This record gives sequence, C-alpha cells and structure tokens, in this order.
Amino acid sequence: MPDAAMPAALPMLEKIASAELPTAEALFTMTVFRAPDGKEHMVIALGDLQAEPAPLVRLHSECLTGDALGSLRCDCGPQLKEAMRRIAEEGRGAILYLRQEGRGIGLGNKIRAYALQDAGADTVEANHQLGFADDARDYSLAVALLQQLSVQRLRLMTNNPRKVTALQKGGIEVVAQLALRVGENAHNAGYLATKRKRLGHLLPP
Repeated sequence: MPDAAMPAALPMLEKIASAELPTAEALFTMTVFRAPDGKEHMVIALGDLQAEPAPLVRLHSECLTGDALGSLRCDCGPQLKEAMRRIAEEGRGAILYLRQEGRGIGLGNKIRAYALQDAGADTVEANHQLGFADDARDYSLAVALLQQLSVQRLRLMTNNPRKVTALQKGGIEVVAQLALRVGENAHNAGYLATKRKRLGHLLPP
C-alpha cells in the first residue's frame, strides 16, 4: 500500500466566516476556509482543542450521496454522525469537512465509478478504469486546517491508515487511531471488504 503523499508546501487557506451550528448532538461552531483552488472547506468544532487529553478529530471527505441523501452504498454518513456523537459526548473535538468528493475524483466521476461497480468492478478497480488512483485526496488541506486551529496533537477517528501517515508526515502527532466501524449493510458489504483488503482500512473481516 503506497504512503499518502504530502506536498512540500501547505496550501494557504483564507478564513471566510464562523458561526454557531446547532445540531441534535451539540452546539458546534462551524468555520469555513477557502483554499487556493476556490473550494471551501469547513471545520466543525466543539470545546477547547488545546486542552488535554488530545482532542478527538475526524478528517471527513465530502460525500453528498452518503452525508445528505443517506445512501447505503458507503459508510460515510454513519461515520460523520458517529464522529459528531463522540465529540459531543466528550465535549470537545473537531471534524474537518474536506470538499473531496469520491475520494478526490469529484461527484460526476464518483457516479461513473458507481456505474462500473454495478457492472462488477470493485471500488478500486472502478477508479483505475476511469484513470484515477485508489485515493486522490490531498491531506495537506487537513494539515493546513489543523495549523489554523493550533492543533499539533490529536486522537484521530478513522479506519484509514493513510490519513494517519499523511498527518504524521505533516508534523501532526497522532496519539491514537480510533476506528469508526458503523454503517455496514447489505448494500456496502463488498465495498467495505475492498477497503479492508485493498486499502488497508481497519475493518472487521
């Protein structure tokens, strides 16, 4: 499994606005940052992120189908809700909501990949057939956002070891990797199995 790539220079992020985000889990603060390519990424935060123990953090890539529409093809929506629940329960933490739909290939290409999966390809093969890498996401965005938040150490809620590697390469101390094993169903069992076998995610067999 290749290491997550980290460019030498981090993207310069412009803080756009910050406001309260009342949810069923807690009253969060949402802050929007604009990247050099014009995409706007969001931090959903609660409590003092500099206090000990190291805060709970999730790097969550945008998934319109899962997060907003409740698609059962992935586990993204349940992971987002579980991360919010855990942060609310602890009273502090942050979700970095990254506008990197479809593991970085965009919404249209993600749906094209879904069509290939419907025809028999797994999630990795579908990306390759479209000319993309397994995972085209840029985690330097997450490092830059964490710098904006003055967070140098954290407990990362993820099943994906590439996220841990990317943050460590960016100088962030990951003191714990906490699995988010939620949302498995009959529609995504094969997808999750592929992520475990081919992408190294921490998922049960």
